[in-house]
Amino acid sequence: MKLPVVSGKEMIKFLQTKGFSIARQKGSHISLYKKTDEGNLIVVVPMKKAIKPGTLLSILKQSKTIRKELIEHLR
Repeated sequence: MKLPVVSGKEMIKFLQTKGFSIARQKGSHISLYKKTDEGNLIVVVPMKKAIKPGTLLSILKQSKTIRKELIEHLR
């Protein structure tokens, strides 16, 4: 399954639907967090028009979500 082109703004909206909240912003990067039973998840999203595929995969891995969820959200 090919990764879609996603902007930083779209990625933040997606993560917020998954229960993440914005913690802070430093420059062009926004940190989001989510409290879970296993501990806190922290994800940093760059505010770019198009997030590079490797960075996008890293964000998905850190947030413990799968590609399919992102693709379904964007439809």
